[in-house]
Amino acid sequence: MNRPAGKRILVVDDDPSLLRLLSLRLESAGYEVEAVESAEKALACLASFQPYLIITDLRMGGMDGMALFETVHSRYPALPVIILTAHGSIPDAVAATKRGVFGFLTKPFDTQQLMEQVEKAFLLSGGMPDAGQAEDESWREGIITRSPLMEDVLRQARMIAMSDASLFIKGNSGTGKELLARSVHRASPRADRPFVGIDCGAIPEQLLESELFGHSKGSFTGASRDHPGLFRAADGGTLFLDEIGDMPLSVQVKLLRVLQEREVRPVGSVEAIPVDVRLISATHRDLEEEMAKGNFREDLYYRINVVSLELPTLAERREDIPLLASHFLKLVADKYGKEISGFSPEALEQLVSAPWPGNIRQLYNIVEQVVTLSASPVISARLVQQALRNKAGELPSFSDARSRFERDYLVQLLRITGGNVTQAARLAKRNRTEFYRLLHRHDVDPARFKPRKS
Repeated sequence: MNRPAGKRILVVDDDPSLLRLLSLRLESAGYEVEAVESAEKALACLASFQPYLIITDLRMGGMDGMALFETVHSRYPALPVIILTAHGSIPDAVAATKRGVFGFLTKPFDTQQLMEQVEKAFLLSGGMPDAGQAEDESWREGIITRSPLMEDVLRQARMIAMSDASLFIKGNSGTGKELLARSVHRASPRADRPFVGIDCGAIPEQLLESELFGHSKGSFTGASRDHPGLFRAADGGTLFLDEIGDMPLSVQVKLLRVLQEREVRPVGSVEAIPVDVRLISATHRDLEEEMAKGNFREDLYYRINVVSLELPTLAERREDIPLLASHFLKLVADKYGKEISGFSPEALEQLVSAPWPGNIRQLYNIVEQVVTLSASPVISARLVQQALRNKAGELPSFSDARSRFERDYLVQLLRITGGNVTQAARLAKRNRTEFYRLLHRHDVDPARFKPRKS
């Protein structure tokens, strides 16, 4: 029988009879159980079994239960651990729970009490839905993983989803920040309301304020009608601000005011409109470093970073590469109408051992390239090696490409005008103040382009 993935329990005890008894009772209650007789074996099978709960004896030969808990907790802080011991005492229980142990039961244990602890652990960890609800993993749709690191992020995401706290997602480009934000929204009480996302780095500064907060008809040239803005579009739901680290300081001030007052004032309007929005933001930038440089407001940082999640890079979850590559292969083969059955073992080896600086986005692009070029039903190692060597998968994000273009364009104008900002701004059809702002954003110094005096 295939049991739901969310019902896996790892049981650890060096007493074979107790191990067997625990396993039988848990299996009869519908749980999938992996039983091992030492903490060392428990650590060895963590990655392959991926439990949602660990039940361990305290006193064992070699590594004891508390040492096992400390090791597991340092790597997977959202994975609950229940400790059983014949040597229990109130001070032990208090000390263990203060360190993060989920439950502490003395032997001989009461079966009903143990089952209550197990059910509570699953409910609080997000491993199993509330009683009466069908097992539903649709909230994490599109996230393909067998990585314990990623599963731990998802467990935390499921818990965070039930609150209204602002969530900040950290992660390198291509790690799937928007996919995680959508998953949190689907798992939240706001799931039936809108999810609205925007890339803050892809919209010019003068338009970003209007896009977020709206504008009134006639408030500026081209404003031919009222525009509600994304905060109002997301009312009752979730607003996702991707690449918030690229948001100009002038817009940061207005965003902070909206988050504090929970109301927006459209550009050109004197009327404040209440909004009820759960904010999720993300960036690949180090915001603490940006704050130190004066590029990001400290008060806004603490507003958006009430709780945070950090997505692992693809190199940190290599066990997911075959899964993701096979998934992308099917998508791309269907897209192009090609009969591709899979990768050769050597091709998969190449994929698993590659560095992947562009993460999942790069992997998808590599798969798309090899499927397009493949003349056989099996993707060869030579084709994968060629694609990796060409680095075709390392496409920049839209915001990165736009930023690069802007900087190159500014440099070209200043070379043409010999560093004359007034002339360069006129060629760019921008006013001088705005042009200086662009130069400052891209750290371009006009003085470097002025002719040298002989």
